[in-house]
Amino acid sequence: KILLILGFLSTLAVIALIAVAVTQNKPLPKNIKYGIVLDAGSSHTNLYVYEWPAEKENDTGVVQQVEVCKVEGPGISGYSHATEKAGPSLAQCLQQAEEVIPSKQHQETPVYLGATAGMRLLSLENKSAADKVLSSVEKTLRSAPFNFQGARIISGQEEGAYGWITINYLLGNFKQVPYQWQSGWTKLLHSLKSISETSGALDLGGASTQITFVPNKFSSESPENLLYFRLYGKDYLVYTHSFLCYGKDQALQQKLARDLQASTFNSSLLDPCFHQGYQRTINISDFFKNPCTSAKKKQLPFSQLYIQGEGDYQKCRRNIQKLFNKTNCPYSSCSFNEIYLPPLQGDFGAFSAFYFVMNFLNLTSDQSPIALDKVASTVESFCARPWHEVKTAYHQIKEKYLSEYCFSGAYILSLLENGYEFTEKNWQSIHFLGKIGSSDAGWTLGYMLNLTNMIPAEERAVPPLSHGSYVGLMVLCSLVLVSVLLFAWLLFHKPKCLQKGIV
Repeated sequence: KILLILGFLSTLAVIALIAVAVTQNKPLPKNIKYGIVLDAGSSHTNLYVYEWPAEKENDTGVVQQVEVCKVEGPGISGYSHATEKAGPSLAQCLQQAEEVIPSKQHQETPVYLGATAGMRLLSLENKSAADKVLSSVEKTLRSAPFNFQGARIISGQEEGAYGWITINYLLGNFKQVPYQWQSGWTKLLHSLKSISETSGALDLGGASTQITFVPNKFSSESPENLLYFRLYGKDYLVYTHSFLCYGKDQALQQKLARDLQASTFNSSLLDPCFHQGYQRTINISDFFKNPCTSAKKKQLPFSQLYIQGEGDYQKCRRNIQKLFNKTNCPYSSCSFNEIYLPPLQGDFGAFSAFYFVMNFLNLTSDQSPIALDKVASTVESFCARPWHEVKTAYHQIKEKYLSEYCFSGAYILSLLENGYEFTEKNWQSIHFLGKIGSSDAGWTLGYMLNLTNMIPAEERAVPPLSHGSYVGLMVLCSLVLVSVLLFAWLLFHKPKCLQKGIV
């Protein structure tokens, strides 16, 4: 009887332990938090909605993009002559965010707007107009049901740093915790860690471009280009520089201004960076208002410039290379315009317009990286195609964008080769990134992570075992303990029923 009672109690104890373990590890209801960032670029504004599990705010790789909305119309800097319209232009995308985020969480969802190089230029050109644009934007964002956290112009250095944080966060590089992406991004994760533990960032917008990476050796040269971060218990000394007026749109304006300076007062300009047969008209009065071209202003006997395409890639490259002043370097090494650049180190993720242009040209394959000479010949072949043929083949693309892909492709190669001095040897260390997992590569995620304090300076202390492992071990130990006690009891207190059986 005693043996039966002990056996029954032991069974009950085991069932109870297992029940506790199962109940404890039962999936809890999702507790999701949301954040909104508006990227107010020079050519357009994008609104991004991010979500993350509330209980894992400081973990790597848990934030994911769930929505992106492209605002109709120009970037907010394009409203300088009608500043009151800048804010209302965002209304449709804010409404879309309201539909994505549960209404009960609207008030606790932070919303940030960061304006980049387009607004930096407007602020230089007309500070009063820039302030009015931001005021209009702020008014609209405050009227939305979200937790407004600010609208401001971010510096080029911030833009570069936040882009670097974004791609390294998404790749799991800060804590070296592989994050299981969909669509085979694990291979890219490993390839981007081949030399250094972080990946460099190359960002190209309409008005500025940024290069950011961790140099191999520390140098005291040009300290204004070095940033210090302590993330997850590790120190990072990051080089970053932003070139205002060297985004693809402003670079084209700079090139045209140079071409005008060299012209012999002729209102017609033959441009090798546009397809043969393409024509464009530019108002001279508007052209030189831009801070990127105002220094090259000259008196011209005509009010409009007529551009005719020539489609000559080699000539286009030679014209573009004049934008990069490499005659003098006051440091041990420079990129261009007397700006310090340490030796390139490790792999680089190139995103924004770098990706969009190269993807259009079918040059973004990471499965079999394309050699630099093949990239150049592809751009050259595209530029050589007559405009009527290009227009027919890509009729779904807006004419402004389509007409500039030849220039943009040639400019990207010039910037990377002549500006940053990537060569045939290290060209394949550049990975053109549109998305990493479900999130767009860019500065917005890094901006939100920083402002919501979701990247701590120190790595959190964690117990040696997860809760599930701990419960499992407790159950196993309990079973072993019960078995040992039962065996010991049988060994030293042999029941009468067993004694009779032996006799």
